Amino acid sequence: MSAVTVSVAALLGAAAGVLVPRTAYRLGVVAGTPARAGCEHCGRPFRAGPGGWLGPATCRGCRARLGPPTTFTVTVAGLAYGLLALRFGADPVLPALLAAVAIGLPLACVDLARLRLPDPLIAALALATAAGLALAAAGTGTAVPLWRAGAAAIVCAGAYLLLALLPGSRLGFGDVKLAAVLGLPLGWLGWPAVLTGLLLPHLLIGPVALVLLLTRRAGRRTALPLGPAMLAGALAAFLLHPR
Repeated sequence: MSAVTVSVAALLGAAAGVLVPRTAYRLGVVAGTPARAGCEHCGRPFRAGPGGWLGPATCRGCRARLGPPTTFTVTVAGLAYGLLALRFGADPVLPALLAAVAIGLPLACVDLARLRLPDPLIAALALATAAGLALAAAGTGTAVPLWRAGAAAIVCAGAYLLLALLPGSRLGFGDVKLAAVLGLPLGWLGWPAVLTGLLLPHLLIGPVALVLLLTRRAGRRTALPLGPAMLAGALAAFLLHPR
């Protein structure tokens, strides 16, 4: 993969990162309430249609920041796109992985803000990933990785469902649904990637929980968002286990 192609991919990722804050802001609400229809600071409504979701990260009325910092989302998305392009090159699965990053980033931001994984974003992630993998299967001429992806989705969903049903578990069913969706691209890459994707999130969240406990910013019963760790673990598995 040439440096120019990787740079272009990184720029595309940065462009995708620009669109994250508004979506994360609108969906970053308490479970059971509708998406924000306007700025909560000044009450200025968002435009109808796609423009209301893909607008700037600051309110046009009061200039308040809407959602996570754009510098953060642009940096993360650009870096992830560049690394994936460098790792996978012309592999037909690359578009599916890039789509997973583009939709996974607002999911992570909402979970950090509200401890929830909105169904519309999980559904969009599932649709984009499944479509990308189907196109990749058509491009490679074999459906074997696609069948493995489906099996891995079932395995990941079952594993997280068992964890969620354990007494005292802090896992929610949003985590179970996200695990099922992430199982699709992980399964495409192979069972070692699935194993990494299942284990790594818990290795990532453990030190974070310990630091929060030691600094008394959280207690033993404090719920922590697992979605960002799951998405980061999946991205690490993508980079560690190319097909």
